[in-house]
Amino acid sequence: MLVDNFSVNSFHLKIGMVKWNVGMLKNSDKGGKSVSCVTVKDVQNTFSLELSIGSVDDERQIHTSDISRPGLEMAGFFNYYTPHRVQILGKRELAFFANLSDAERVDRMVRLCSENTPAIIIAHGMEVPIELEEAAKSIGVPVLTTEVPTTKFAGMLTNYLEGKLAPMTAVHGVLVDVYGVGILITGKSGVGKSETALELVKRGHRLVADDLVEIRQVSKNVLIGNAPKLLEHMLEIRGVGIIDMMTLFGAGSVRGDKRIVIVIDLETWDSQKMYERLGLDDEKMKIMDSELTKLTVPVRPGRNLSVIIEVAAMDYRMKKLGVNTAEEFSKKLDSAIELKAKKIEGEVE
Repeated sequence: MLVDNFSVNSFHLKIGMVKWNVGMLKNSDKGGKSVSCVTVKDVQNTFSLELSIGSVDDERQIHTSDISRPGLEMAGFFNYYTPHRVQILGKRELAFFANLSDAERVDRMVRLCSENTPAIIIAHGMEVPIELEEAAKSIGVPVLTTEVPTTKFAGMLTNYLEGKLAPMTAVHGVLVDVYGVGILITGKSGVGKSETALELVKRGHRLVADDLVEIRQVSKNVLIGNAPKLLEHMLEIRGVGIIDMMTLFGAGSVRGDKRIVIVIDLETWDSQKMYERLGLDDEKMKIMDSELTKLTVPVRPGRNLSVIIEVAAMDYRMKKLGVNTAEEFSKKLDSAIELKAKKIEGEVE
């Protein structure tokens, strides 16, 4: 029993540490944003790059998703050189470089290798020029190679870095994938967010994150949510405890991340409050620099929240296809009122 209590307490301690870390993340910058970094070692492992020169460790970091193909620099124009970016050399750059004189080749590579340069990557599996090898060794810049063509690799690396280095925040809520629509369920503790997510998973949908949702803004109005590493696939049900959704319901019941397009806020029913009944007025919620459609759903006994969320997801998809039921109903209602008014005018005359 002592061991069980120790395990439970340890687990809650870890949960508390995750919440503390996320709290620090939310307060680390104005607007709750935080920009992390990626190490060259991460890039090497992700893309299976071969290390040709130097070494990579956790101190070799990349802080921008922008990359550079130093074509003008090979011609000697370094006025706008950006040494803090990853430099990618392909066939064109190295073909031009091969036509330079010995002195020019040495000069170009010495100027290309900077203490601020995270790494130089050579595509197409081409050989590392001896001038680059000597300059990289003297400055301490790692040189890696890949068999992937230059343009394709540049696109892959840019997408990877944009995802990893995107501004990040965290919110209290539950993220689910319902009919392919990413829905962030928010509300006060105990309102029924996790229970609703459990019912949705039982109905064939997928859980992304429970309790804490880490959100990355990869571009304008594009937010990707995921669970903290410690809480992946976990769901907390009051009275039952922590359950592993993948173990109980299989791999098809969870997913790693999902783009968020709708926020559904669950709140206790307030008889004095006017809730949206037609669906004509779109409420918005701002997360970082992105605006999301927000629906406020009142909670009271007898309401099937999981079905309501399913309908919200299907209605969103219909709107994307150009079918807006609320607008169509409003037009029909206006036409009926106008027709009725004309009939009344005719009777009066």
